[in-house]
Amino acid sequence: MGLLSEGSPLSWEETKALADHVREHGVNQFINLYHRLKDRQGDILKWGDEVEYIIVKFDDEQQVARVALRAQELLAELNEKELADPKGVKSLWRPEYGAYMIEGTPGKPFGGLMAHFNLVEANMRYRREEVTELLAKDECVMSITNFPRLGAPNFTYPLAQPRPEDPLSSARSLYFPDEAIFPGHPRFKTLTRNIRKRRGEKVSIKLKVFKDTKTKLPVEGAPPGEPDVVLLDAMGFGMGCCCLQLTFQACNITEARRLYDQLAPLCPIMLALTAASPIYRGYLTESDCRWNVISSSVDCRTEEERGLVPLDKQKFRIAKSRYDSIDSYLSPEGAKYNDVPLTYDETVYQRLIEGGIDHLLAQHVAHLFIRDTVSLFSEKVHQNDNEDTDHFENIQSTNWQTMRFKPPPPNSSIGWRVEFRPCEAQISDFENAAIVCFVVLLTRVILSYQLNFLTPISKVDENMQTAQKRDACRKEKFWFRKSSKTTEQRAAKAQAQAQAQAQAQTNGKATLNGNGLANGNGSENGDQEEQQPLTNGTAKMNGHGNTNGTTNGSTNGCTNGSTNGSTNGADSDHTDTDDEENELFQLLSINEIFNGKPNVFPGLVPLIRSYLQSMEVDTDTHCTIEQYLRFIEKRAAGELITTATWMREQVLSHPDYKQDSVVSERINYDLLKRIQGIQEGKQVEPALLGQGYHSKTKTKDFIPPALQKQLAKNGCCEEK
Repeated sequence: MGLLSEGSPLSWEETKALADHVREHGVNQFINLYHRLKDRQGDILKWGDEVEYIIVKFDDEQQVARVALRAQELLAELNEKELADPKGVKSLWRPEYGAYMIEGTPGKPFGGLMAHFNLVEANMRYRREEVTELLAKDECVMSITNFPRLGAPNFTYPLAQPRPEDPLSSARSLYFPDEAIFPGHPRFKTLTRNIRKRRGEKVSIKLKVFKDTKTKLPVEGAPPGEPDVVLLDAMGFGMGCCCLQLTFQACNITEARRLYDQLAPLCPIMLALTAASPIYRGYLTESDCRWNVISSSVDCRTEEERGLVPLDKQKFRIAKSRYDSIDSYLSPEGAKYNDVPLTYDETVYQRLIEGGIDHLLAQHVAHLFIRDTVSLFSEKVHQNDNEDTDHFENIQSTNWQTMRFKPPPPNSSIGWRVEFRPCEAQISDFENAAIVCFVVLLTRVILSYQLNFLTPISKVDENMQTAQKRDACRKEKFWFRKSSKTTEQRAAKAQAQAQAQAQAQTNGKATLNGNGLANGNGSENGDQEEQQPLTNGTAKMNGHGNTNGTTNGSTNGCTNGSTNGSTNGADSDHTDTDDEENELFQLLSINEIFNGKPNVFPGLVPLIRSYLQSMEVDTDTHCTIEQYLRFIEKRAAGELITTATWMREQVLSHPDYKQDSVVSERINYDLLKRIQGIQEGKQVEPALLGQGYHSKTKTKDFIPPALQKQLAKNGCCEEK
């Protein structure tokens, strides 16, 4: 959820009066932080996932399912282990917006060893089991993106009613009671109240209803003149959704900026692949994803900022909500694809430039800082800008975009990071682990093969809207960058070198270079910059080519670029020197993007497989990764359906469904009972998971002792 400062929340009027104070000091804090840490080098790959969960209570006698408002109580118990042994716990637990939500992460980040991929699913299972032990028999922890009847009558346990006319209510919603907001930290109700007050009215989230043969119009609560709209009117409808997020530590700021840019065009692609939320307020809708719902749920822009009335009291017309897709790239290679006019605070921008920040990063921060703070605590008003970063993080953490560029925290061993934020939460640990491992592997392929997925921001924006359409994974097409011959050549080279590696293993002389490619004779080739021993299961994923053609000697193979994001050389995948810009990009299906289209793009899955063939992987990890890749390629091909499509089919085929778009309490109960069976491995759903794929991984919650011994022997045991 972002920064959770402790203290006493200020009223909106007090917060508004301090907006410029927060902005000024936040900028100074970023400048100071940047100069302290811009030259930081050599951080190893670390990464971790965040899974958000909903606690559901079943009434089997009445056949009703409700969200259980137990998060505060559960977190108190879950956090006892962390308090007793902060460095030894296997999981960490944090609050989320809903009083029925919790967020779980691994106790420690995963690292650069291939064997770490085999730990992810087991850790997710452990988290689920850890919560389950604290629940009553009629309760269940679920990794579902949205509770289908959130906002429908009596959706909470204990029952709570909305108070739209109560001036003390934070949400003043017609449907979402304040009791459903997490009560254990003042941030959540403060944000709810202040976003509403800054906007000048309640938020307005509009979804088109799925029109079936007997759908009654107007939909209950539909705005005047919009009879087919399902209206949601509170922050909780968006921030009360769950998601699956990943954070990666880069080896330096240059690599972080490159990863930020290269992953941004993949955000709508992964959103479509993970679509999991077609039902809102008990209605089937035309949307399969949560993204626009959350975007509208925290849209604090005034009528002036939204362009509905002329500018008077406000400074800017702002095109998007503070929760949306990114608006600009950060690396020099990406600058030419910033084709959407960027609104930013000129005063902030000039202060950043004068403070030694380069243009691309300065405009990014100045764009974030067009937003006012919407949550401020009295104890945090006055800070030391040389040491504190709370004012910067106050603005940064309430710009919820598809990607987040994260500077190192002050006085921390943590490096420059990027956060990948679009994915929807999946039903099973297998699915969530598959998505996580796929994206992490993709980052290694991007860096190792120096791939370029840069796409004009305008086309990424278009893709974000396409991704949320009903059954977009199978039916829609997305703007995507065509492959150059260089990509094909790298893949072919990897295949050939993998064969050489196999022969070299026989001779016991295989090595692994900085590009993640094997060299069978143990010597350094002209295009290889760095090598490290390769033994079974010890392959590390930190290495990749140095874009300025020199080696920095780091075992992590960091990009040895300058700290302003320059790579000191042309992009090695798509040089654009003789490209027609309009021909660089094509509309491709999800299947073509993931599995390839001849003479256009080799496919994300084949590229990962090519990379893996050049890495030595222990048998169990290889088995697990292969099951994940098969799942991804089958879902992308349409052989397996998305969670959203599966949920629609469950509703439409339910004997109680009346062809009226309504998901009744009984339908909701049966749907969630079936989901419970899936996540517990008791319910087989071939259309969703295939024939038992989720039970075939070799995931473990530890690296086997024999492999650990080998890792230590070869100096590959890194501090996790």
